[in-house]
Amino acid sequence: MIDAYEDPGTPDCRGGGRYLWWLVRQQPVRSAAGALISSVWMVLLAASPYLLSRAVDEGLEPGDYGALAWWTAALVGVGAFNAWLSIMRHRTMTRLRMDANFRTVKVLVGQAVRLGAALPRRVGAGEVMTIGVGDVNTISNSLTVIGPGFGALVAYLVVAGLLLSVSVPIAVVVLLGMPTIGLLVGPLLRRLQRAETEYRERQSVLTARIADLAGGLRVLNGLGGKGLFADAFQRDSQRLRAQGYRVGAVTSWVQALGVGLPTLFLAVVTWLAARLAAQGTISVGELVSVYGYVAVLVRPVAFFVEWGYQVSRGVVAARRVVRFLRLEPMADTGTLDAPADPSVLHDPESGVRVLPGRLTALAGARPADAEAVVDRLGRYVPSAATWGGVRLDEIVLAQVRQRILVADHEADLFAGTLRELVGGGDAKVIERAVRTAVAEDIVRGLPDGLDTPIEARGRDLSGGQRQRVRLVRALLADPEVLLAIEPTSALDAHTEARVAQRLHAGRSGRTTVVTTTSPLVLDRADTVCYLVDGKVAAVGGHRELLDGVPGYRALVARDEDETTAEEAVR
Repeated sequence: MIDAYEDPGTPDCRGGGRYLWWLVRQQPVRSAAGALISSVWMVLLAASPYLLSRAVDEGLEPGDYGALAWWTAALVGVGAFNAWLSIMRHRTMTRLRMDANFRTVKVLVGQAVRLGAALPRRVGAGEVMTIGVGDVNTISNSLTVIGPGFGALVAYLVVAGLLLSVSVPIAVVVLLGMPTIGLLVGPLLRRLQRAETEYRERQSVLTARIADLAGGLRVLNGLGGKGLFADAFQRDSQRLRAQGYRVGAVTSWVQALGVGLPTLFLAVVTWLAARLAAQGTISVGELVSVYGYVAVLVRPVAFFVEWGYQVSRGVVAARRVVRFLRLEPMADTGTLDAPADPSVLHDPESGVRVLPGRLTALAGARPADAEAVVDRLGRYVPSAATWGGVRLDEIVLAQVRQRILVADHEADLFAGTLRELVGGGDAKVIERAVRTAVAEDIVRGLPDGLDTPIEARGRDLSGGQRQRVRLVRALLADPEVLLAIEPTSALDAHTEARVAQRLHAGRSGRTTVVTTTSPLVLDRADTVCYLVDGKVAAVGGHRELLDGVPGYRALVARDEDETTAEEAVR
């Protein structure tokens, strides 16, 4: 089985079927062993009727009890050996399935890391969750039919050969039976692929909405939109359920045919063999063997139907995985070095100029405008932004990421201790960052301080605590340029004022940009850029803009009124 640190290999992303075949080729020995063991197992199942016929014809019918004992012992020995083979077959295919599961997970995680910041811009969270939770298991389960599928084919041919020695008409019926079943089941499998594909797409959309609901429930309650969102979610879930019923209907037909057709097949061949025995064309022992052969064939035929069903679902899931693996990260076309010294960041589209070594605030009525400026200055979207007069997209991306950090206020928090959550490091350095982010009360309030385990996404922390933990993490990275999106939006006025004061002092001499409309933060900024419709309308100090720009004064005054109302409620 693949090691946790082993290279999973380069997947074949030319299609769903090719991806499944790549998983098989990554385990050639195990796949071959599974096929061999399954083949021997199924062939020996067919050997039991042969041994039984010999016991009847050579021992029971002539009264030769020695021969009867010999053939009976052989029958018991073959049965015991086949039972052991069945165990080994199951173990081998389980290892094959688990390796495919882990290998696919490693490939997907590697692709997610490779995409980096481009991931949320290329694919939704619901799509990623659906692939990771559902499609990976579907793919791995589809590979477990490799051994039984190959073994079923071998057993089918062996039984047909044995029947050929008994009766040519019976052998012809058996040989024609499998293609007939394939013709009946094939259209259903194609229909299943179409229905399953649509179902998976709808499921990923609904999963994304569940994630949005979980993250924004508090906001929805505040806006009174919970009922509206719930009604929309109910309508979507009803449509998903209806699509699930369509998938289930096709699946039920496939599974019904998988049980019914082999049984019908058994009845037809048995009836034909009985007529031949009644006519004296075949012996009683041969009649028993034909019945046994056909009874054994029920399992290979059922395996064929199951193989088609599982592979059909696996191809659908693999197509979604391949589509994810085909995504490309942001192209790094840069060849130039970043400026050697702290330099001006300039966004021509908005007109924002960020001077080095200063705290600059971006204030606008629409937060999305300020965030768009940060995305361009952080080189997360194509733009003409420059750094020291050189276009950002002409600078080597690794150098940009090393020196410019965009701190999103909704950045993920992974499970682990608080120390691991903020990035670890020297205790004194962590202590300074915690103080700058006014997070001392968080550390003091936890039972083991920095060594206290925190749940994934910081679910056991409040919104304000999560925001300050994110700020601590950004400060510990100590970037030359820090671009922080709404770093204090979830804090009360008293804490917000302290964060603004300490951030200004703690980042003295370093370039810092914050997006905010809070007067408490704006008052601490060295430069404020007032944005209107995504463009710089005015630049200056907070008090200067209050006195000279009516639009800015109205924007900040509204924020002050909201802060006052919040304090009054408390």
